[in-house]
Amino acid sequence: MTVTITPLTPVFAGEVGPIDLRQVHDRESLEAIRAGMDKYAVLVFRDQRFTNEEQLDFAQRFDGTLHARTSSSAIGNNRFGNEAIADVSNIDKEGKIRDANNRMRASSVGNRLWHTDASFVDPPGRYSMLSARVVPPVRADTEFADMRAAYDALDEETRASLEGLRVYHTIVYSRHVLGFDFNDDEKDKLKGAVHPLVRTIPTSGRRALYLASHAEHIVDMPVPEGRLLLRDLSDHATQREFTYRHIWQPHDFVIWDNRCTMHRARPFDDQKHRREMRRTTTLDLPLPA
Repeated sequence: MTVTITPLTPVFAGEVGPIDLRQVHDRESLEAIRAGMDKYAVLVFRDQRFTNEEQLDFAQRFDGTLHARTSSSAIGNNRFGNEAIADVSNIDKEGKIRDANNRMRASSVGNRLWHTDASFVDPPGRYSMLSARVVPPVRADTEFADMRAAYDALDEETRASLEGLRVYHTIVYSRHVLGFDFNDDEKDKLKGAVHPLVRTIPTSGRRALYLASHAEHIVDMPVPEGRLLLRDLSDHATQREFTYRHIWQPHDFVIWDNRCTMHRARPFDDQKHRREMRRTTTLDLPLPA
């Protein structure tokens, strides 16, 4: 099966030509998509009519072990009975639009901050795959930032100063910033994790900044100075030349590399319009032979 990719920006992100991922099982095609991820970091696939089970099957076939220890699972079980298929929507278990004061909605507002999925666990997230099941009639875009290009654009002195720095990531922090607080039982399930500030992608050799709204502080650095450095780097990385804005169409399927991108949801009237997405995220573990 031939995999063709058209660039969406001069820096990163590509759209893959017609393909039905439900039918992709051969090693050659899977390797071609992985190579596309190494080059583009974000890949867009149109008209992918997945069921939940088909999406789970593809995610595991493509990249192995699934992430199920989500922040939403700490608050309550999702309506599908499987936390590996994350319910990225504004719909409650009764199929109604969530009330403005719903705790799950209050937590999910944090998705509008620049972040990378599952940076608060170890091993962290590798690829996320988001399937658009119901798209509202108004814009409800997702923005992505290329952290490889952002790193490359830093001057040599700054890059040298970042070597060896480690960052503590916790979703408890990113939600607290917006006024949402997990209770003690929920916090016990969300311990956080430490990761390098600069990561090297093994299959491409490219280096990337690894930070986001979950990044609470830099280890062994005074908290104010560390947070200011993280803010400066985030501001640098989200300049227009490093970003791609995806305008969703029904049945779009977008894969991104959490090791070298950040993303954020853009707001829409979620008290009026339904938006139903399903996300699967894989963990950064070796693939089975």
